[in-house]
Amino acid sequence: MRLRWLLAASVVSSFVGPEIVSAQPHMNPVIDLLAAKKPVFGLYAPANRRAGRGGQPALPPDSVKSGAQLATDAVTYKTSDFVFDGSMEGFDTFDRAFTVFADFAKGMQSAGLVNDKRITHPMFVKTPLIAKDYDQAAKHIAAQLNLGVSALMFVGVESADEVRRGLNMMRFKSKGGIRPDDVGDAPARWGLTEKEYKDKADVWLLNSKGELVNWTVVESKEGLAHVREIAAVKGIGVLWPGAGTLRNDVFTTVDASGKRVFDDKGWEAAIQQVLAACKEFKVACGYPANANDIELRMQQGFSVFVMGWGEPGFKAVEIGRKAGGR
Repeated sequence: MRLRWLLAASVVSSFVGPEIVSAQPHMNPVIDLLAAKKPVFGLYAPANRRAGRGGQPALPPDSVKSGAQLATDAVTYKTSDFVFDGSMEGFDTFDRAFTVFADFAKGMQSAGLVNDKRITHPMFVKTPLIAKDYDQAAKHIAAQLNLGVSALMFVGVESADEVRRGLNMMRFKSKGGIRPDDVGDAPARWGLTEKEYKDKADVWLLNSKGELVNWTVVESKEGLAHVREIAAVKGIGVLWPGAGTLRNDVFTTVDASGKRVFDDKGWEAAIQQVLAACKEFKVACGYPANANDIELRMQQGFSVFVMGWGEPGFKAVEIGRKAGGR
């Protein structure tokens, strides 16, 4: 019992997130958790298993769930602070993934995305690499926001300028950004009129009343070299080390015999480098944890976590919430 109490105290004292507290609760509950310096726990959105995923065959046709059914599963799980989707990360695969997610987002509205003027399970998504094509990135971001998502994750970030330009893409022209005035289905998803939505759909930290959150991921050696400059950009709600990409693409190499070699010390040092930048610039730091490492990462100072959908992920959320006093 004493160990649990000490861990919870360590988490509260080590969390170095933003210090903006709004008098009124936000529609997006994750913002209030960040402002209160409380740990945040979310899950990947449930999805139909694809062929080859986890070494298993694809689901038979009669077992495939519709977007509405998957959305109901997501909303039924009450302990998750957000629902995360990473399928739209690729430039070349964006359109196909967007169509699937749009169906899921529609289902989320029907399943009860908003309750008593608060979003019960805010939808957070990855957006394709911004610096690859800024004009196309702006179109991707506008389209995703028009589905009613509450946060965008910028992947593969390597410069502060890239983040600033991405943040401008999230903001309406009336707020100093470049997002078009067309808002698609977003107002209906949030249970608002178009005017109400436009008032609220701004980037938190750049606007204390904003309901949108930015996540930024550093997952390359170039990004690590500029991580302090990136962390200093105002408007980043959560900064992440891209643990999976760093592990598989940066710190795993092939030796002369063709054997894959993992540099675990270099990988961990990179993760700690991102965490150090988070602490220096008082930005919440995220990590894709599991049940085996979530308590350790919380002790280190990470405070925002995303886990895979399913029993292992549910267990990690349970462990994290207990350790964080939630």
